[in-house]
Amino acid sequence: MTATKGDHRPGAAARVLALLAVAELLGMSLWFTASAISPELAARWGLGPGATAWLTGIVQLGFVTGTAIVALLNLADVVPTRWLFAVSATLGAVVNALLLATDRYDVALALRFATGAALAGVYPPAMKMIATWYHDRRGLAIGVIVGALTLGKATPFLLHVLAEGNGRAVVLASSIGALAAAAIVAVGYHDGPFAFERRPFSWLLVSEVVRRREWRLATGGYLGHMWELYAFWTWIGAFLAASEVRHGGSLSVVARPLVEVVAYGAIGIGALGCVWGGWIADRIGHARLVTIAMLASGSCALLAAGAFGGPFLLTAGLAWTWGFWVIADSAQFSTLVTRSVPSHAVGTALTLQTSLGFLLTMASIQLVPIVAQRIGWPVAAAMLALGPTAGIMAIRALRSQRAGR
Repeated sequence: MTATKGDHRPGAAARVLALLAVAELLGMSLWFTASAISPELAARWGLGPGATAWLTGIVQLGFVTGTAIVALLNLADVVPTRWLFAVSATLGAVVNALLLATDRYDVALALRFATGAALAGVYPPAMKMIATWYHDRRGLAIGVIVGALTLGKATPFLLHVLAEGNGRAVVLASSIGALAAAAIVAVGYHDGPFAFERRPFSWLLVSEVVRRREWRLATGGYLGHMWELYAFWTWIGAFLAASEVRHGGSLSVVARPLVEVVAYGAIGIGALGCVWGGWIADRIGHARLVTIAMLASGSCALLAAGAFGGPFLLTAGLAWTWGFWVIADSAQFSTLVTRSVPSHAVGTALTLQTSLGFLLTMASIQLVPIVAQRIGWPVAAAMLALGPTAGIMAIRALRSQRAGR
């Protein structure tokens, strides 16, 4: 790492952390915009569960494509991250707002793909940017950033409730938020005292990252985490609704908004999990924290399967507990990656890691409704525990390698 010029007075790092957290919250609100209003879109276009799932899945595909391009072209390491973030957030805001101008499902899918691609320049760069301001407390700092983006992704669901089902208001509000995020970073951010080394573009940078076994093991743990995370976020509302129908026989007019609020809370509470996870990881070790979190979240998946159809307070409580643990380790995989590769490759390593993780989410997001429809929601929920199980094995191998040095 190299030192950079700028304001490094006490409190400067905290101000930058607050700035980036707000920007991430606003910018990442684009992610689940269509998912939050999917009931209206499904009714408008006569969509079944599979087609509705693609309103979320196509964002993942766009993000995977965008991050693959960013990684291959080394953009996160050769372009100033401030401008990469600002331009990407602006593009995302524009294509998201264009949802208001179409009444065709195929065009909506194309716009959601473009939104996901744009967000490739919002999520990974923010983690690199805050890492330039923190070294010893990097786990906590990245945890705050991931917590903020967790709230951002949950925001459209809350907006949907507050707007009383007005989908146009949800879309417009998220686009305005992303434009504000672009302005905040463009005007207010500069690199900190731990800025990463910059080198010229190289076609071989991706292969340099992949050759490092520590990166592969950290990414293996991340893949197990991602198998569970986005499927949980996407389908927890449907799981809760189906459970309430099983328990009471129908979903009343009063119960439906309550399910939406609980689903929002199950996603939003993850912000606390991220901050707590970062705080603890800086004290007990990042690899140890992610192992604990994956063990807890995998257990919640199994418990939720057993509680399906039970009293709503029980399933809601489990959903919130699951939501806390399912994301508590996310930032720490990124922290592990920042310390597994050379300084000049950190941006590309983070982007490649997230690209592979989001590619895997497409499979689990699409698989959950199929399993739920053909076998049942309990099996669909329990299936998500496979990810944490595999992730724990990868992190154990990483810890063994480091212990053997």
